[in-house]
Amino acid sequence: MNTAFAIAAAALYAMAAIVLLGKFVHQEGPNKRLGLGIASLGVVAHIAFLLKVIMVAPGQDMSITNVLSLVAWIITTAMLIFARAIPNLILLPVVFGFASLSVLASLFIPVSYIMHIELQPGLVVHISLSLFAYCTLVIAFLYALQMSYITYRLKQKGATLLHSSLPPLMLVEGILFKLLLAGTCLLSVSLLSGFVFLDDMFNKTYAHKTVLSSAALVVYLILLVGQKLRGWRGKQVIFMTVLGVILLSLAYFGSKLVREILL
Repeated sequence: MNTAFAIAAAALYAMAAIVLLGKFVHQEGPNKRLGLGIASLGVVAHIAFLLKVIMVAPGQDMSITNVLSLVAWIITTAMLIFARAIPNLILLPVVFGFASLSVLASLFIPVSYIMHIELQPGLVVHISLSLFAYCTLVIAFLYALQMSYITYRLKQKGATLLHSSLPPLMLVEGILFKLLLAGTCLLSVSLLSGFVFLDDMFNKTYAHKTVLSSAALVVYLILLVGQKLRGWRGKQVIFMTVLGVILLSLAYFGSKLVREILL
């Protein structure tokens, strides 16, 4: 049953990505509603798969592939929920493609990391906040890429491909900074929860995560202050958003990659 759910989710995500990509290639492309509907079915199959592979006896399997798949599910679900209110159509094929690959990775890469987070309510709070902070800032990263692409297209003379499908630059920029603010707040609270609920955030298990997450928080705070006080836009914003998400990715997945796959 696990395999069936995973294959179904990966296939549905891939189909949805292809449907939405057709909208950009052809002037009268497929129905956006069709693509979102297919992806919604993928989300349902995806969470059914995750519940089966994460909730194991005894404990929870929080391997790198399962966590990555969970992150992909959260991002995909959020992007679908806000698809009608926030311009993200050009980002959805990328998100769906990543979600499809993450499901297949969780299915076919044989790694395992059993935890017992149900015995530590504080750890549940910390992990949940960390996941939501990371997902919010990854979505901000996607909007930074979109802003960079829109800026590039606006500078191209006679550019027509995708141009009509692109949202206004100022709208994307506004959404980006709202996401950065929300993600930075969540990251701050998640770090604080770690110091409150975990015994030692600087022990061998958590030290690199604490240092890298704190460095990412500093990057995001500098970015937000720079935008507020000095009106930072364009390249500075994109560079610091990318730097922040790289630091967080290393914090959340770096040690897991080494411990569970490379060693």
